[in-house]
Amino acid sequence: MNTAIQNALAQAVTALQSQNIIPQDWQNNSVLTRTKDRSHGDFASNIAMVASKVAGMKPRDLAEKILANLPTVADISKAEIAGPGFINFFLNADQRFVVLDNIAAQKDQYGRSQVNQAEKIQVEFVSANPTSSLHVGHGRGAAYGMTVANLLEATGATVDREYYVNDAGRQMDILATSTYLRYLELCGQTLVFPKNAYQGDYVKEIAQSIIDADQSQDKNHHVRAVADVYAEVPEDVQYAEELDAEGNKVVLSGDKEKHIDGLIANSQKLLGADYAVFHQAALKAILDDIQDDLADFGVTFAKWFSEASLIEKIDEALAVLDQRGFLYEKDGNIWFKSTEFGDEKDRVVKRRNGQTTYFASDIAYHLDKLQRGYTHIVDIWGSDHHGYIARVKAAIDALGYDSSKLTVLLVQFVSLWRGGEMVQMSSRSGQFVTLRELRQEVGNDAARFYYVMRKSEQHIDFDLDLAVSQSKDNAVYYIQYAHARVNSILSKAPEKNISFDQATAREHCELLTLPIEEEILAKLAAYPEIVIRAANAYEPHQIGNYLKDLAASFHGWYAQDGVKFLDESHIELSQARLLLSVNVQQVLRNGLAVLGVSAPEAM
Repeated sequence: MNTAIQNALAQAVTALQSQNIIPQDWQNNSVLTRTKDRSHGDFASNIAMVASKVAGMKPRDLAEKILANLPTVADISKAEIAGPGFINFFLNADQRFVVLDNIAAQKDQYGRSQVNQAEKIQVEFVSANPTSSLHVGHGRGAAYGMTVANLLEATGATVDREYYVNDAGRQMDILATSTYLRYLELCGQTLVFPKNAYQGDYVKEIAQSIIDADQSQDKNHHVRAVADVYAEVPEDVQYAEELDAEGNKVVLSGDKEKHIDGLIANSQKLLGADYAVFHQAALKAILDDIQDDLADFGVTFAKWFSEASLIEKIDEALAVLDQRGFLYEKDGNIWFKSTEFGDEKDRVVKRRNGQTTYFASDIAYHLDKLQRGYTHIVDIWGSDHHGYIARVKAAIDALGYDSSKLTVLLVQFVSLWRGGEMVQMSSRSGQFVTLRELRQEVGNDAARFYYVMRKSEQHIDFDLDLAVSQSKDNAVYYIQYAHARVNSILSKAPEKNISFDQATAREHCELLTLPIEEEILAKLAAYPEIVIRAANAYEPHQIGNYLKDLAASFHGWYAQDGVKFLDESHIELSQARLLLSVNVQQVLRNGLAVLGVSAPEAM
């Protein structure tokens, strides 16, 4: 119906353009929406207000001309002007019940469409360094990315979900060296563990697993003298006992970054090829943990893309940039002219020692994505990566591609609250709250739901107490309870000598005349439009808000004075209400599935 009305409005605009009332080059960016108050009709268009300026007319005057040129739309009983110039459309009474036929025919496909069927989209999300278990911040990116991908698929797009594994960078070397130092300790060596190494007990567990898996006769063949590992390494940072005025530790001496870098270099030199034993053991242990954690969270990927596989692609990308004149040498470094594409400064892609930068890997990775033929690329990053957007888009344009193919969505941080107090989190120290711990406390459903209930760029205060409460204040519980309540009602129907049959019940829908029943019918009909809007805006919270509203309407209907769902004296009305109820249940189930949340049969 939405499409039919929009087509009719487009024909009216064409007629007015032929009359020189609306300019020929006018771009129609008006919207047609479902009305919140059915006394204002079923649909409302702001087209007259949007076009009034170019037409040089008052919105209501232009609205009259649009209506005069509007072709007949089947199943629309009337159209009228309201307020400052809205055009409201009223459905025929029978048309309101067509949604029940659509839901009955499409079932779990109701709400899905093919509006984006021409799109082949890659969604890359989470992509956390495989240096520790996923924390609650990563969990938000996981839930948000998976739901965005679900929404895009629901509108017909072909979607590939991808995780970029940072397995070739400095953080992995810090983890590998941290593992080696713990290995030395487990082998009886004494050392001072670096402050900038990974502190968690999981590092000791990885080191122990290397010892346990070693099949050689010489169990200590990876051991090197601690004095050699620490030889000529810059001093680790030393702190004063007191804190400064801002509460920070006062640095007395040393440099923790240079200290760990020195230990990495010595470990690599002393171990030679055996350094890979610690690097790969750490990578596999953490990556296996991440994959298991995400799978249990209902988050899956078509591809786990290794940064280490980009060596040749980096050379290719830099060669293309050089051929196109966008690289230059300065101070022994190779720079990319990103300022020519709007970035705030040029960026180093290769250092004077010959090593390429993280940015060079990012360029190569996006070149690889573009060469795979995606019509659109969606990157979901943490909010601290905001500064990377301009440089990556600059690189895409410099490579000869269209940077508008890339959409970057930033996910803000998450704060956990329990008992009115914020839960403290930290990752390098190892004292962090993991995604797994959150899921164990509140369950997958609450985590998936509350992670996506705000725009991605907005901060989330995650209330752990609320997420496990069984009340209407807990939105996910309230929605799931509405779904389960329908089953409870149906199970009691035989006790009232009511045998529910959908085909028979459909014949009595004209008995659904209460305002709340008409409101629910309108909400059910609006669901497909909500899915499209949420997908195109990358806003899963629109689905969550819709489900909350639908569940609230259903619970309100059930509790309304004088309303009986199972009434032996009004069998036909009971049939009609049961039919409306099972359709509410179906749409709740469909929406929850998009969010990755279960729809319990009983609660």
